[in-house]
Amino acid sequence: MPDRARPAAAGRPAGATRARPAGSKPARRAPAPGGARIDVRKTYKLFIGGAFPRSESGRSYPVTGPDGSVLAHAAQASRKDARDAVVAARKAQPGWAGATAYNRGQVLYRVAELLQGRSAQFAHEVVRNDGLSPAEAERTVAAAIDRWVWYAGWPDKVAQVTGAANPVAGPYFNFSLPEPTGVVAVIAPQASSLLGFVSVVAPAAVSGNTVVAVATERSPLPAVSLSEVLATSDVPGGVINVLTGRTAEIAPWLASHMDVNAIDLCGATGPLADDLAAAAAENLKRVVKPGDEDWTLTPSLDRMRAYLETKTVWHPAGT
Repeated sequence: MPDRARPAAAGRPAGATRARPAGSKPARRAPAPGGARIDVRKTYKLFIGGAFPRSESGRSYPVTGPDGSVLAHAAQASRKDARDAVVAARKAQPGWAGATAYNRGQVLYRVAELLQGRSAQFAHEVVRNDGLSPAEAERTVAAAIDRWVWYAGWPDKVAQVTGAANPVAGPYFNFSLPEPTGVVAVIAPQASSLLGFVSVVAPAAVSGNTVVAVATERSPLPAVSLSEVLATSDVPGGVINVLTGRTAEIAPWLASHMDVNAIDLCGATGPLADDLAAAAAENLKRVVKPGDEDWTLTPSLDRMRAYLETKTVWHPAGT
């Protein structure tokens, strides 16, 4: 039998389509199974005060791999972003320093747990950024996780190692007690995007300091991914802030900032390091000068000690 034509709706001629309400959008068809799709590109932003803002200047710069291919565009921080990061670090410092040493250790250990869970992602980024083989990248990521665990064990021990009960002539107790310096600026090493970054940021945060870190200029992507780990861990906002961009543009403003108490020049070399050290002298910042570091070796306590002030306390005996 021939197909029977569907009767037209009342008031509408046969073959006419139903009109859409004004302002409505046509329904979109789902992509066919197996059809090509466009990946969601990751936006690499700054990490300031626990949030991920874009640079206030609106700038970004291309991040390339060892073969010259463009991997992503990272936010290019300005001096205003550096000042905002210092403000966030200063605001967070009293609470972080006031937490118990055991609590700080637990918080930092949680970061290592999350790093372990995302180790495959970090290994992939290290391969793309640093040009290492997959096996070398896996070893680098494992070393970075182990390094973070190593530092996470120190918050409740560093005072015992660096402090002292001093013998005095008189009816008094005399104690030397380590205290955090305050806000520490860190220029991350240029040759190690993840392990080097962890090796300079973690010791500054262990003892109650807050950190403004300038990531490796050439390969900042692992540091930005690490900031995502920090954001989803128990680390309070502002304790560790991560800036990406041109080291020569950002670092001078951190070195001369009057509310920064110490600066690690690990990632600055040559005349830039000398200029930053001279700028840091304006408010008597502690300066950790760059050196030939082998990040694969077990670290010493030197970087933790560099960010500690020693307070001497006298107390009458017998009261």
